[in-house]
Amino acid sequence: MVYNELRKDYLLNRWVVIATERSRRPTDFAKQKVDSDQNGVCPLCVGKEHMTPPAVMLYLKQNGEIIKGKDTDGQRPKNWLVRVIPNLYPAFAPPSNPDDTAQIMKNDICANAIGHHEVLIESANHDEHPANAQLPQLTLLINAYIDRLRELSAEPYMHYVSIFRNYGREAGASLSHAHSQIIATPIVPRIPAEEVAASNKFYDQHGKCVFCDIIEKETKSPRLVLENSNFVVFAPYASVHPLEFWIVPKKHGANMLDLSKAEIGAFAETLKTSLKALKDLVNDPPYNYAFHLSINREAEDYYHWHLEVYPRLSIWAGFEKSTGMYINTVKPETSAAELRKSI
Repeated sequence: MVYNELRKDYLLNRWVVIATERSRRPTDFAKQKVDSDQNGVCPLCVGKEHMTPPAVMLYLKQNGEIIKGKDTDGQRPKNWLVRVIPNLYPAFAPPSNPDDTAQIMKNDICANAIGHHEVLIESANHDEHPANAQLPQLTLLINAYIDRLRELSAEPYMHYVSIFRNYGREAGASLSHAHSQIIATPIVPRIPAEEVAASNKFYDQHGKCVFCDIIEKETKSPRLVLENSNFVVFAPYASVHPLEFWIVPKKHGANMLDLSKAEIGAFAETLKTSLKALKDLVNDPPYNYAFHLSINREAEDYYHWHLEVYPRLSIWAGFEKSTGMYINTVKPETSAAELRKSI
């Protein structure tokens, strides 16, 4: 009898069933793309700035140069390249008094949802998503992520900054205009907290970063998708999602704040290449991507930031939701091989 395979995540106490007995080809998941806009009016497009809250950050093109600014005195510039606005329906809201951190925690099991929830409009071009964006625009996007991370992580009441992207209705995007979201929280959520704790434990035991160790192993494995001088792209050993892949910097760092100009450009190119391969392979599928990072200075030695990309090609049902164990019908090795071919 041939058994399916159980694989454990590199860090998390999470098991995945690699269902080789009912395995599927990545191209089996290709389907017709559905536009996620509900009507013909896009509030994120140029000329509709009045439909959103004032921008807290703008990249503007002025006299041939790119400058940083924000909406002021009721003015809503239209010559923007990237625009960051507060979410109209925020999950977290700024404190009325930033100096009063006591207002955050009510008790051990309850807290006020104090923080920030922003929408980062990636381009004035409605359809300029990372897979088909021009590299200069994609580089601006990465710079905007870093600028917002730097500002939000400096707030004394913030303990985590989540930067993520939902693409397609099935992935949670209510608008199809190219955009990401940023949520800053007063606590460290469970998954990044567990990753940091496991990384710390590995560092104490082995004297090195677990992600640096993973990079060394995965660059020699059949799960490698892409490698360049700055980044490694691979399908993780215990992938939860079909065609899931991670982008990990070779240079150790707990977050993106220390990336050089050249490294930002290399990251933009790596992101574009990887997402275009996914788009070409399975007909532009819905996906989520999210940065995993730490803003805790104590974690700088042992934690390593990275980007995880989760194509939404399968549906989690009762077993997954009730157990926290997942079934993946595409082997990570197969995912990596098909993505390599697509590249």
